[in-house]
Formats: sequence, structure tokens, C-alpha cells
Amino acid sequence: MNEIDNGGVAMKSPTDTTKYLIYSEILAEGIVERPDVVGAIFGQTEGLLGEDLDLRELQKTGRIGRIEVKVESKGGRSFGAIKVPSSLDKVETAILAAALETIERVGPCSAKIRVTKIEDVRASKRKKIVDRAKDIIKDSFEEPEIESEKISDLVRQSVRAEEIIEYGPENIPAGPAVDESDAIILVEGRADVLNLLKHGIKNVIAVEGTNIPKTIIELSKKKTVTTFLDGDRGGDLILKELLQIADVDYVARAPDNKGVEDLTQKEIVKSLRNKVPVEQIYILKSREETKENKKLIEPDMVEESEKEKTTDMLKKHKDDVEGKLIARMLDKNFNIAKEVPVRDLVKVLKTNNTRASSIVFDGVITQRVIDLAAKRDLNYIIGVRLGSVVKIPTNVRVITFDEL
Repeated sequence: MNEIDNGGVAMKSPTDTTKYLIYSEILAEGIVERPDVVGAIFGQTEGLLGEDLDLRELQKTGRIGRIEVKVESKGGRSFGAIKVPSSLDKVETAILAAALETIERVGPCSAKIRVTKIEDVRASKRKKIVDRAKDIIKDSFEEPEIESEKISDLVRQSVRAEEIIEYGPENIPAGPAVDESDAIILVEGRADVLNLLKHGIKNVIAVEGTNIPKTIIELSKKKTVTTFLDGDRGGDLILKELLQIADVDYVARAPDNKGVEDLTQKEIVKSLRNKVPVEQIYILKSREETKENKKLIEPDMVEESEKEKTTDMLKKHKDDVEGKLIARMLDKNFNIAKEVPVRDLVKVLKTNNTRASSIVFDGVITQRVIDLAAKRDLNYIIGVRLGSVVKIPTNVRVITFDEL
């Protein structure tokens, strides 16, 4: 049976279809009572929001429940709380809540209404269900507790096993998005691939040890490559091998002494977010290896004074960039032609037309930097350390900071 609200509207009885409860506060400059507040709500919102959101019609159809008002007076002013049940969607409920705040008078008194919160009734019910379900499991079941998390893990593992593919002629473990993605993530083994798939990362492929497959080398020439390796010596060795024969763009590592296969989602995201350009990776080599690869700063025919002058100018630029992750491109007179962050050095070498004859930068000298410098006929490359370099063109002189 319908009941009559104080606003004079025939209203359906409350049902369980309420989605939201709008809570608001009212302050009136004078003495008002509940019927005054309800009347103001209906009267001052009438025609404001159109037919679809007319409060009287919404109550007739049960989409707005009974408006609850509690009000009391003190010191010649009235204070109260208003609660409006809504079965509308989130947007319509928010519009209705905003409309309440347009009310400026209640009866003969000026008033102000402020919405304090909108409660999602379904969320509250779900919390009650969860709490009650916990009690039921604890008190009502004689069987051991159902380990739902283990069930979920089994299902996830099954899905991951279906997603993993064998890529290339070497049948390398990989995710299904390796071909379609412009960027790939190189990990060490199958277990690492499975862990990343578990957390939704599908453009991943394994190198399967230090003997890097040819497929990986070819992929690295076509795609942006991030290595994501274990935080141990094994990861160091694989990285060293990759830097010698593959085109790596970024390096990410698991925390020290942790394997990628054991990382949580939070650890994976943090490690990948902290990846660094390969030019900033310092691969320490033995003194003997460095001696084999380094080139002397001076050609045989340069006068001693000219050698000293060149060394002094390069040393000054080295002192300016050291510790600042800056790269300087110098003209033939060793003046600054362009200065960029180290992370942008490779991009600049590929695309910039600045006439430069030397580079001084606060980063590792990699094979890729040397190759690009040789294509641009640069004379000098000065960096912090020499990375995993297998060849140095005769027209490029490579110098490390500790040699200046």
C-alpha cells in the first residue's frame, strides 16, 4: 500500500533496490520543522532538472525513497540532517545531490544545505556479506577451511601455461604479445616469463642463458628492448653478453639477490619503472681489458704542446659534466655545439645534424655509441668507463675519464 510523504506525494514503499544514500546537513536562520524542509526540497527543485529527474515523479516510480529529515532548533536557528535514498545511477544521484545544495530558503527562513557524503549501499552490503561469510566459515563448517587463494593460484597458473608460447626456431619461451608490440622485455628463463604473464605483462621473452639465441639478436634490431634480469652475478653475466651482441635500449634489474621469477607485482612494476638507458650502465672491466680496448688521445704526428692543449680542453668539459648525467657535443675547436641529457645521447646521434667532432658525456661508452659516432665521423668519445666493446673504428679515439 502506498504511503503519503509529508510533501504530499504518493510514494511507493521502500524496497531493496536502493543503490545510494545521499547524506546532507541543513542550517536555517530561524525555526523550521520537518515538513518545511521536505516542502522546500520538492518545491525548490521542481522543474530545475527536467521531467526525468523531477523528485515527485522519481518518488512515484520508486527511484527515490522516503526522504528522512531530522531537525532541531536552538538559539533561534535550526540544525538538521537529511537522508535521500536513490536507486538512480551514480551520475544522476550526483546531479540530484548537487540540486539539494541550490535550496536557499526553508519556509520563511534563509537556509543552506550541504551534501556531506554519498554512500554506496551495495558496497556496505558486500562488506556485511564478507563479514558474515567469515563467521559462517568459522562457526558452521565442520570441514577444514576452503583455501580459495590456492584455488585461484591454480587457475591463474593454468591460464599462464596456456598463454606462454614457443617463439622462433629455437622454441624460446615467450608471451603472446612479442610480435605485435613495438617494445619487448628480455628475461632470463621460462619461470621469469610465467611470472610476468601472471601479472599481465605479455611482451616478454627469455634468453635462456648466456648463449643468446639468434632470434633475440634479430628482434633487438627491430624493437625497443628492455632487459629485466636477476639481481645476482648470473644477471651480470647475461647483461654483459647481451650488450656485446644485441641492441639493448634499457636495463632493469631485480632487487639484489632476488630473481625475477620470485618478484611480486609491486616489485616488478618498481623495477621496470626504474629502468635506465643502457648508456648509464657502468660495466666494470678488468684493467687488462680496458688497456686492450682504449685508444691513446694523441696521434703520432701531433706536437706535444698541441696534445697538452687538447687534453686540457677535454678535461675541462669532463669536469663540467661529471656526476651530472650530461652529454656535450663539441665542435672542431672543442666549443660546445649542443648539450643534452645522457639518456638522449643516442637519439641525438641518430637524428641531430649538429656539426660536432667530439662527445664528452657522463655515462658508459657502449658499442652502440661508438658505432653511431663513427658514422658521423667524430674524432673523440670521452666517457666515464668503457663498456662491453668488441671493436673500435680506427678513426675514433676513445678515452675514459680516468685517462684524462
